Amino acid sequence: MLKQRLITAAILIPLVLWGILGFSTLPAFGIALGIFVVLGVFEWMRLIQFQGSSSYQYTYVTLIISGMLASLALMQSDFLFFLFLVVSVGWWFMQILHLSSYAGETGIDANQLLENLWSGAMLLVPTWAALIFIHQNPSNGPQLVLFLMILIWSADSGAYFAGRKFGKNKLAPLVSPGKTKEGAYGAFVVSGLVAIIGGFWFALDFFQFVFFIVLSLIVVIFSIGGDLLESVYKRKAEVKDSGTLLPGHGGVLDRIDSLMSASPVFALGIWLLGIIE
Repeated sequence: MLKQRLITAAILIPLVLWGILGFSTLPAFGIALGIFVVLGVFEWMRLIQFQGSSSYQYTYVTLIISGMLASLALMQSDFLFFLFLVVSVGWWFMQILHLSSYAGETGIDANQLLENLWSGAMLLVPTWAALIFIHQNPSNGPQLVLFLMILIWSADSGAYFAGRKFGKNKLAPLVSPGKTKEGAYGAFVVSGLVAIIGGFWFALDFFQFVFFIVLSLIVVIFSIGGDLLESVYKRKAEVKDSGTLLPGHGGVLDRIDSLMSASPVFALGIWLLGIIE
């Protein structure tokens, strides 16, 4: 398993870096990111056990793609796209608060199909839109996207090693028994250091620097929430991974669960701080 993870990472990471730093935002980066989103849509339909005919499934995929294209239109209006990000962050905030109500139940409720389909749209469309919005910034967009990736990867690594070394108190035992509070503290420490480096990297003024660190820690909180939310759905569906596309890593959703919750928060935060136009 570890060998598979390392091989997949060795292939995937250079491709991700190439896409972020080497592609123009539109169409290249948007299409590449859109492919991941569409793959995530199919995984989501399997996760919520959407048993509709193929025509219904492809209709849902088409609606998600339409939502991504519609977000491009919203970007033409600062007010409308700002509202879009606020709604997305608010939705994630409510989902994270609702995690405490999960009591370990399994099984996907067929009566919640429309709610689950809507959740899939809220998971994936704002992720694509937020990353496109950041990436298109003419001065440092690709670097900001790369920073967000590094921040999440660093937080995951910090949580893993701190949890292995010091973990005793479970963070959410019914959702993800392997995660500990000590691991979360490790994520905050490492991400705080990464945020300080990022502040110097982007040559922020003092006000921006301080609040950029605060924003980065908030982003990490949301990233942990995204991970836990996907774990809830996997537990309900009684599956270990969302898919098998990435050997040793599971599916696409398993790799972007933290990014889904973090990207709208980060986009909104750096916009408010004036780091992005």
